[in-house]
Amino acid sequence: MRIWARGLGAALLALGLAGCGDKDAAPAAPAAVDPAFAAAQQQWRQQRYQELHAADGWTSLVGLHWLEHKAHYIGSGAGSGIRLAVGPDKLGMVARQGEGLWFTPERGVAVSVEGAPVTGRIRFFSDRDPQPTLIAFDGGKGQLSLIHRGQRDALRVKHADAPTRANFSGLQYWPGGPSWQVRARFLPHSPGKTLPIVDITGLTTPMPNAGALEFERDGRTWRLEAIGEPGRALFVIFADRTSGHGSYPAGRYLDVAAPDATGQVLIDFNHAYNPPCAFTPFATCPLSPPENRLDLRVDAGEQAYHAPEGEA
Repeated sequence: MRIWARGLGAALLALGLAGCGDKDAAPAAPAAVDPAFAAAQQQWRQQRYQELHAADGWTSLVGLHWLEHKAHYIGSGAGSGIRLAVGPDKLGMVARQGEGLWFTPERGVAVSVEGAPVTGRIRFFSDRDPQPTLIAFDGGKGQLSLIHRGQRDALRVKHADAPTRANFSGLQYWPGGPSWQVRARFLPHSPGKTLPIVDITGLTTPMPNAGALEFERDGRTWRLEAIGEPGRALFVIFADRTSGHGSYPAGRYLDVAAPDATGQVLIDFNHAYNPPCAFTPFATCPLSPPENRLDLRVDAGEQAYHAPEGEA
C-alpha cells in the first residue's frame, strides 16, 4: 500500500507546484489541489490495489493449462497429466463428453462449488457460459476455473499462496492530474460492427465495437475505438508514447461509462490500468489494436509493474 500512496503523493505534489519565476521574486503560492479530485484518486487506487491483491485477484494466478486431450488428470503430483503448481497430489479429472466438459474430484479430496461440497461428477462451465463454474480446493485457497478462447479450452488456476501475490510490490503511477480527465464525443458505429482484437496468445477475436471516442489534447484531435455494446459501459485498450517507456509495453486499459444523453463521455486517463499480463504470465490479455496506438504521451495512470528482484 505504501507504493500507491507514495505515487499519489507524487501526483499531488506535481499538481501543487507552481512554475519557477525570477530568482529574486517572492515564491509563488502553490496551486490549489481539489480535495475531491485527490480523494477520488486515492479511493480508486486503493480499490485497484485491493482487487489485484485479493485472494482470487490476478496476482494469485499460478497456472494456465490448455486441454488438448479428451481427459486430463489434475494435481501437483508427478503422475498428473496437468501438473498444478500448488494443491493436492491428486485433485481430480476433467473430461470432455459431447460438447461439454465435466469435472470429477479425486476420492477423499475436499473440493466445493459455491460452498457446497462436490462428491461426484459435475458439469464444468466456462467463462463463456452464463454461470461459470468455480471449483475451490486446498481449504478454499485454491480456485479452478475454465476459460474458452477461440476453439480451445483451458484450466485457469489461482491460489492465495501464489508467490506473485505474496511478493506483490504494489503500484506506481504517472503524475497525471485533473487535466487528464477528458470530455470526449461518442461517435456511434453501425449496429453489429466489430473490431478484431489480438490477444497475447496470438488469437484474434472480433469484439463488439459500438463506436469511437473523439477528444482534444495538445491542440489536436484524437480518436479511440471503444469495445462494448450500444448504450452500455465501454472498454478501451490503448497504447501511447509511454508504452515501453515507463508504461506496460503492450498498452493499458480504460473503463468508460456509457455515453450520456448528449453523446458525451468522460475519459479519465488517471484510471488507465495495466492488463493482467503485467502481473502474471498465465493470463490471455487482449492487446491494443492499431487504431488505438496514440502518438501522444499519456503520463497519467499506472506505470509498468516491476516484480521484486529474483521473481520470474
